[in-house]
Amino acid sequence: MTILVTGATGFVGRNVVRQLAGAGVDVRATTRRPEGRHGFPEQVEVAGADLDRPETLVPALEGVEALYLFPVEATARAVVELAREAGVRRIVDLSAASVSVGLHVNPVEAVVEESGLEWTHVRPAGFMANMLQLWAPMVRAERVVRYPFADEPANLVHEADIAAVAVKALLEDGHHGRAYTITGPASWTVREQVEAIASALGEPVRYEEVSREEARILLKAQGGFAAEVADLMLGFSDYDGSAAGGEDGYSDQDWSALERPWPDLEQVLGRPGRTYTEWARDHAEDFR
Repeated sequence: MTILVTGATGFVGRNVVRQLAGAGVDVRATTRRPEGRHGFPEQVEVAGADLDRPETLVPALEGVEALYLFPVEATARAVVELAREAGVRRIVDLSAASVSVGLHVNPVEAVVEESGLEWTHVRPAGFMANMLQLWAPMVRAERVVRYPFADEPANLVHEADIAAVAVKALLEDGHHGRAYTITGPASWTVREQVEAIASALGEPVRYEEVSREEARILLKAQGGFAAEVADLMLGFSDYDGSAAGGEDGYSDQDWSALERPWPDLEQVLGRPGRTYTEWARDHAEDFR
């Protein structure tokens, strides 16, 4: 059985590749830059492909039975059709927990469901790893985190747990037609997250609460991912890129349903999700 992993160099995709390889499965990982190993296990086949150009996936799909699909809305229909034509029988797609509570609709899910193939939607809450890209430059440079929302709880999930649910759905029967909402086991405030990072480093890390506007300036100045997601993470825009409403900048829609733990992860994996403390330990060297 060969499984194709798209978006294989992302936080979740990389973990899907590693876990599948650890299970002894034949894994093919796609990347726009196949010339490097990207830290994949040695037995993983690396294939050059770009989800923005579906035709490049044709060679990578040869002999594939199951597909982990990173969501690219503009090309999802073409990619799924190519997968069906290649003989893929099962698709597990990465979605978002916000779909589960009606905050937005993911058109990729509809495309996957209409394919006639076995499908599973994996809908994670916010990634713990998102803050790695936002905060690590500050922590590495000054041992400080400057961010708003000091005491607002957020339920975040370890990227390895998201991957573990996806891997179960790729390898096992019984997940067809299911949409799994994946959360962490508890909510953490920004202060608590910074404390966990400090504990993992074994060094003090100072937290300085700043306004959303100040944080926006800081993140935009970092460039890269931090600049790209600053407006969304700070509540200046919604998922579709439009300006957010509400007094604090956020949409008037209710996010409280995503602050509590959902049962899906534990039901699928037979264990609780990893805590933020565990995540911080796993990534201590990225902050150091």
